[in-house]
Amino acid sequence: MSLPDKPSDTTPTVKWRLPPVHPEGRKFILIAAAITLFLAWSAWETLAWPMAGITLWVAAFFRDPVRTVPQGEDLVVAPADGLVTLIQPVPPPREMAGECGLGDSPLIRVSIFMSVFDVHVNRSPIAGTVRTIAYIAGKFLNADLDKASEDNERQHFLVERDDGLRVGFTQIAGLVARRIVTFVKPEDRVAAGERIGLIRFGSRVDVYLPAGTAPRVALGQRTVAGETVLAVIGRNDGAAGLSQ
Repeated sequence: MSLPDKPSDTTPTVKWRLPPVHPEGRKFILIAAAITLFLAWSAWETLAWPMAGITLWVAAFFRDPVRTVPQGEDLVVAPADGLVTLIQPVPPPREMAGECGLGDSPLIRVSIFMSVFDVHVNRSPIAGTVRTIAYIAGKFLNADLDKASEDNERQHFLVERDDGLRVGFTQIAGLVARRIVTFVKPEDRVAAGERIGLIRFGSRVDVYLPAGTAPRVALGQRTVAGETVLAVIGRNDGAAGLSQ
């Protein structure tokens, strides 16, 4: 019996690596680390140890792992890591409605809730041109609530493909979120899964699927930004799931 050939040195492999920290979070990590060092230097160990844990959490919050984006021009990928908490037909937000936006008819909205333990770097669900970025100041209610889409601080994005199809999505601040950060501007070209912004700290992202498109995720399912396929444009055979 012959033994299988050993892998050659040119065989592609993937190894786990520690996710890098997004530059947006470095100043917060330095502040937390400085406070930790000061408490330790002052011999306040009862405070230094918890602060060291907070420093590690801040570093984990701003982690920005590499994602492998599925390829396909009709795929809508998840813009956020988190839990699918709402799937319902709703009118588009007025900032993205009308002929130059998503229209005025109800569209399926998929809401992804991000806890403070999830990756908070958000990504574009499709490739295209950023046509609209609209920021609205608001409240800081629990982002898991339906009315957060209308009451909370939020930022709308409208991305248009070369064929004119548009997908809208919204970053929504939550109870402890106090800043929506944007990495792109209107008329920028973005790839599917490209980083477009983040929210500090704990929040939600809504995605408005094009007409005639059903979600391929279920309530209670966890999504991975840039990797999980939310929907296939033009396919209305939605997915069903069973939590167990």
